[in-house]
Amino acid sequence: MKIQIRKGRKEDLKSVLNLIKELAEYENAIDEVTITLKELETDGFGDSQHYKFLVAEIDEKIIGLSFYWFRYSTWKGKFLFLEDFIVMEKYRRTGVGSKLFEATIKICKDLKMNGMCWQVLDWNKNAIEFYNKYNAEISNSWLNGKLTKKQIANFKYHY
Repeated sequence: MKIQIRKGRKEDLKSVLNLIKELAEYENAIDEVTITLKELETDGFGDSQHYKFLVAEIDEKIIGLSFYWFRYSTWKGKFLFLEDFIVMEKYRRTGVGSKLFEATIKICKDLKMNGMCWQVLDWNKNAIEFYNKYNAEISNSWLNGKLTKKQIANFKYHY
């Protein structure tokens, strides 16, 4: 089984969206996926590139995804934020994830980032074990906050 890791291209986005949905289904949140193929095209390959991605392929079939963007920490500087990381279920525990993750780490190193960060659900023991192989720090002290597009649209300013 020859695994190839490469930079993502616009023509990969249909497979990317399928992997995003597979991850959401695994996380019991498929109804939360509202992104469209058109939005992915515009946001990743339009005037401003809001994300980048790597894919893992076997026989030219995309079987894994490392989807990331760059963030800036006022305390630490430049970071790569790993938004989604997934390998199709039938290819897990075959080395695909390690190759894809290590290629993402290499991007951090090549771009002289100050680190890489991501989120993992506390019940996803397999993912936590995977990240622990890399001596990753998994915090349970930070809580996530967000406002949705609908909440922002309905917001009433008070000033």
